Amino acid sequence: MGEAKVIIQDTVPEAWIDYNGHMNDAEYVRAFSWGVDRFMTLIGITDDFRKAYQYTIYTMETHVCYLDEMKLGEPLEVHMQILDYDAKRAHVFYELFGENGKRAATSEQMLMGIDQSAGKAAPFPDNIFAQLTELAKNHTPTEKPKEAGRVIGIRRKK
Repeated sequence: MGEAKVIIQDTVPEAWIDYNGHMNDAEYVRAFSWGVDRFMTLIGITDDFRKAYQYTIYTMETHVCYLDEMKLGEPLEVHMQILDYDAKRAHVFYELFGENGKRAATSEQMLMGIDQSAGKAAPFPDNIFAQLTELAKNHTPTEKPKEAGRVIGIRRKK
């Protein structure tokens, strides 16, 4: 078990700022999408691997929680933890941090291994699964993050 892995470090570009003067909600999702790309690289699914083996990962479901605003030029980091995995899926949790450790957003995602030549879900190749197992061993939280597993709905007072 271990801490989150820092997988992206950057700053908020001007193109990500919207009419409200802060980072647009779609850009939070873009940062988390980059996190999925980085996750794939970490477990060995590179551009060359995808071409050679016709194997990739698709995002099957995502849940984003917006916690704080991000401003132009603000440093950002995306952290990743593996909540769970099996032969063809990875349940991944990302956090977006801003200046001074501000926790700005989270993204819980279910990712699926895909055989592109067959066009359907397929188990991770052995070497990819081994790297995922090692990543999970070092970056799985001891407690589930409070945003993980949430359900969207309007809470009614009784």
